[in-house]
Amino acid sequence: MTRSPLLILLLTVPFSAAGLPDAQAGATTTQQVTSDATAPVLVTAAQWTQMRHEGARFPMFAREQSRAERRVRAMMDAGIDVPVPQDKGGGYTHEQHKRNYQAIQAAGALYRLTGDPAYASFARDLLLAYARLYPGLGPHPQGRGQIPGRLFWQTLNDSVWLVSAAQGYDAIRDSLSAADRSTIDDNVFRPMADFLSGTPENFDKIHNHATWAVAATGMTGYVLRDHSYVEKALMGSRRDGEAGFLKQVDQLFSPDGYYEEGPYYQRYALAPFILFANAIERNDPQRGIFRYRDGVLLKAVDALVQSSYGGYFFPINDAILDKGLDTEELVAGIGIAYARTGDAHLLSIAERQGRVLLSPEGLQVARALEEGKARAFDYRPQLLRDGPDGTEGGLAILRMGGENGQTLVMKNTKQGMGHGHFDKLNWLFYDNGQRVVTDYGAARFLNIEAKAGGIYLPENSSWARQTIAHNTLVVNEQSHFGGDWRTGQALAPTPLLFDITDDTQIASARMDAAYPGVRFTRTQALLSHPALGEPVVLDLLRVEGDAPARYDLPLHFNGHIMDVGFQTRSAVTTRPVLGKANGYQHVWIDASSEPSTDARSLTWLLDGRFYTYRFASTAPSRAMIGESGANDPSFNLRREPMLLQRVDGQTSTTFFGVLEPHGCYDGTAETVRGANSRIDRITHHRGADADVLVLHLDGGKTVALGVADDPAVGTPHEVSGDGQQWHWQGGWKRFDTPIGEDAK
Repeated sequence: MTRSPLLILLLTVPFSAAGLPDAQAGATTTQQVTSDATAPVLVTAAQWTQMRHEGARFPMFAREQSRAERRVRAMMDAGIDVPVPQDKGGGYTHEQHKRNYQAIQAAGALYRLTGDPAYASFARDLLLAYARLYPGLGPHPQGRGQIPGRLFWQTLNDSVWLVSAAQGYDAIRDSLSAADRSTIDDNVFRPMADFLSGTPENFDKIHNHATWAVAATGMTGYVLRDHSYVEKALMGSRRDGEAGFLKQVDQLFSPDGYYEEGPYYQRYALAPFILFANAIERNDPQRGIFRYRDGVLLKAVDALVQSSYGGYFFPINDAILDKGLDTEELVAGIGIAYARTGDAHLLSIAERQGRVLLSPEGLQVARALEEGKARAFDYRPQLLRDGPDGTEGGLAILRMGGENGQTLVMKNTKQGMGHGHFDKLNWLFYDNGQRVVTDYGAARFLNIEAKAGGIYLPENSSWARQTIAHNTLVVNEQSHFGGDWRTGQALAPTPLLFDITDDTQIASARMDAAYPGVRFTRTQALLSHPALGEPVVLDLLRVEGDAPARYDLPLHFNGHIMDVGFQTRSAVTTRPVLGKANGYQHVWIDASSEPSTDARSLTWLLDGRFYTYRFASTAPSRAMIGESGANDPSFNLRREPMLLQRVDGQTSTTFFGVLEPHGCYDGTAETVRGANSRIDRITHHRGADADVLVLHLDGGKTVALGVADDPAVGTPHEVSGDGQQWHWQGGWKRFDTPIGEDAK
């Protein structure tokens, strides 16, 4: 059906007091969307005209346009290629359909920016080829998941195709004949939107797959002037507000902008959230979408950048290590967030990315960079609360020494749904631009066909998600929540402390239900001292159980071992495996010690810096040095070192340690300095309701950290040991004293 170019669509949607659709609200508001049913609506004609006239003045925008021209011209020279879907991820047809949606989007933009009708013709011809192909497609022959895609093996990729293609189509739609427009409308965009919105088991989920689906459907609705699609996108397939975009914004983000599945998937979901929100703002500005929930979508951009180090996202949960700030999704997020906020700190991220959108927001970023408005991004210590109300744990980020200094990440978040790992109170540490204490991330080689088409490998379940693959407590060789994410979804850690001073940053949390009858509390601090070359990490983990158990505490680290500061038996002729299941089957044990309560140490070298980890426990523990990669016949796992402390047959124990960066090795100059730790030893003392960790430094100085079980302000605490007494009130206190003096 050809639609009149003079058609005016009237939107009648209930609104809440916040200015957003509310299924329960009684009042209605009528709004005119546009008087031209073919003019572009995702970016207006006036905005395209401005970009066309001004874009060449700003180098970053001009480079982006040139890059797009080269890519699209190459595809135009190669000719139209719209194959029948056949391959899984990484295969030819999968990758060609990806190239095609990128080309449709870019060609549409280039038509507007250059006025060259060849770009519009190319996008039109691609879409007409899809109009011939799509109506005859059924489920993809390699289909994955409950609902296979049509063009791709999973519905998610179909949604991504539609988000991108809708933007390109919007740019050329008014250049088409009525017949071509009707053909493309009715044989590509409507059936794709109907397919996505007609599968509520995907469309109505609270999940990043559904975010892409609702964004695709809603953006299609704006382009086609069909508000039924927009309303489904906003309110769910039943249009009752129990699902859809707004519900996802409500449920997936905390008040601080932290995304439930973690930074890797926050990066991926950010594009549909931000792009659809931008479309809403352009077409329905009265909704105030960027003010919704106190501007949580814009907070999400800042939170995502904060959840990074050295340009890479913290790889918690299912995450690929090489994803970082230069991803296309964050290019979109930074551009739109800057346009909405004017925050010059975001410009330094855009400068680092070296990319902008070919959009009004991209032009604003390019102009501001050319005018020298960029300011260094403010990487700061903070607690990013988790859960819709901010009451379900949080991600504690402690930072000293600037962007590439020391960063301690304590993962006290909720489960993160099916992409979450079983790693309550896990931690990571970065220093000197490197990953020092590591998280494996995901066992996956994205879009590499030889590795199962790029999907999550079996080892993602058997190793990467298991608790033993992380730096946190394992009980009886079982993973948290019995390895059941649905159980874990309802059980988040309880944050106890988060405090920042000039020389000490501290975070603490308790986990009560990862194992039946077991409770554990962990406190970590980033601490600087003039006698230490760099800030150090203090770690205190206290576990209490109802019955004797095996307690394992792994530490996964990055570097080459320099010194093992304890007696071991090495496995020289054979290489035993740690266990049989729950990830233990993937660990080789290369050396182990006898049980002891003595403090031990392990030193390794990474990128010219030494790291010494001193550790002990209050009950006799065995120390083991191992490596991942056992029982891996397909070589799917990286070989990475680990240290394991093991306490057997105890109901309760306390693990404690300190990680110290120190010294320098220069292989070019063949010089070494500071290779020995500046900490002589670490001791632990327990009072009635508090612990004290003491670092004994070279030269006789001590640094002590007192941590109370109850962080309530004003509660007095006292701990004594080694002829010392420590007194304080509240959750924690630091004491710097010469040996022999009481600390008060």
